[in-house]
Amino acid sequence: MNQLVSPPHDWGRRPVRQVMLQVLLALLPGIAAMFWYFGWGVLINILLASLAALATEAAMLKLRGRPLQPDIGDFSAVVTAVLFALAAPPTLAWWMTVLGMVFAIAIVKQLYGGLGYNPFNPAMAAYVLLLISYPAAMTQWLPPSVLSTQTIGLFDSLQLIFGGADALGGWDAITMATPLDQMRTGLGQEMMISEIRDNPMWGDFGAKGWEWVANWYALGGLWLIYRRIISWRIPLAMITSLVVIAALFSLANPENYPFPLFHVFSGGVMLGAFFIATDPVTASTTPRGQLIYGASIGLLVYVIRTWGGYPDGVAFSVLLMNMAAPTIDYYTRPRVFGHREDDDD
Repeated sequence: MNQLVSPPHDWGRRPVRQVMLQVLLALLPGIAAMFWYFGWGVLINILLASLAALATEAAMLKLRGRPLQPDIGDFSAVVTAVLFALAAPPTLAWWMTVLGMVFAIAIVKQLYGGLGYNPFNPAMAAYVLLLISYPAAMTQWLPPSVLSTQTIGLFDSLQLIFGGADALGGWDAITMATPLDQMRTGLGQEMMISEIRDNPMWGDFGAKGWEWVANWYALGGLWLIYRRIISWRIPLAMITSLVVIAALFSLANPENYPFPLFHVFSGGVMLGAFFIATDPVTASTTPRGQLIYGASIGLLVYVIRTWGGYPDGVAFSVLLMNMAAPTIDYYTRPRVFGHREDDDD
């Protein structure tokens, strides 16, 4: 009987630790851009999430009677923590970050058997858990520095994360709607896109600050493709399908449907395309399957953003396609030649 070997695969015969370190290295441009535009909260959340993820990983390995090494030192938990912290608001309360990491590592990863056996992307599962449970907290974003006259320093960021926003005048005084939120709200009020974009917050494609963060994520992702850490198929298919469907609707009605590059450079598309959808454990692994998998994520992102209940949709789309990945791989396996017909019985 022919069987499709399930992940984890060897990622080009590179050790897991080496792969994860290169992913972290590729994330550095995006992290630097996030810090530049959104302040110290980004770095605080990364540190807090990493400590919580490593502590949870160690506790679960002990409970399972397994040695801490090599699992605790392969940096997979740190990658999960960094991806979650970059997707979450930089002012997210500390206990929500810890809760997200406990859920990601203990429930989504370790209860399924550890790295290579988890069916869902742990970072996105944690993000969706908190988004559904605490939608207000998960949508409170500071304005990027290019749009704000109020500086949020290290002390203020610590106070926001560990003590709340009351001392700074409350959340309404320091946060603003994200570009996707503002676009969605404006369209819900029957405004035209030209009216919505008649605002200093908008840049060439998305909003100022946000679009540059997306550029730096793309740069890191292209480096991963160059280093052959990830395949080009999933990012290309995801972004292309999103652009194509957005272009069709935008061409039909440009004042009610945003132009394609707005979708690409807003929200978590670039982070999702290069760093989340390409997770070698939960993504499709066959060449044709990766194209189908990536294209389906892009399509779902557009559907959720346009007609769903959440303004972004990247996390939901990735998790939905995580469930479909084994089936996609099964039906897109390369044909094996040279075996007898009765081998399939």
